[in-house]
Amino acid sequence: MPSASLYETDFYAWTQEQVTLLRNEQWSQIDLQNLIEEVQSLGKQQRQELRNRLSVLIGHLLKWQYQSQRRSRSWLATVRIQRLDIAELLEDNPSLKPYLEEALRKAYLKSVELAVGETDLPKRTFPVECPYSLVEIVDYDFYPGEPSKLLDESE
Repeated sequence: MPSASLYETDFYAWTQEQVTLLRNEQWSQIDLQNLIEEVQSLGKQQRQELRNRLSVLIGHLLKWQYQSQRRSRSWLATVRIQRLDIAELLEDNPSLKPYLEEALRKAYLKSVELAVGETDLPKRTFPVECPYSLVEIVDYDFYPGEPSKLLDESE
């Protein structure tokens, strides 16, 4: 089965075939066009991963601040896990750091939608622009709004 059609019918098999061809230095048999697309896509996935994690994190920070009476261990765990995952993602992909400001702007729109959907607060409750700096967002000790007993209990 030729590589191009294998790419369309069995992606996993195609990847394994490409790995074998690369290892064996069989350059002329490599499905170069699809391989280029897939490598490019991998880079885009890392940027998307960063935006998604920021969206969830900021959405939970908004909920934490604007609906403090409903704070939960689950919200706290989500904030902490997203911060750890973002730190790990940036450690594994340091070239994403210059993209952080743009990612923050894009992620904030989704963050507001998450907060609106999970709090039943009107969209106008939340600022048009992200009220937190990048430094605050990734700071393990930053929790907006009133102090919470949940933070004391979890330490």
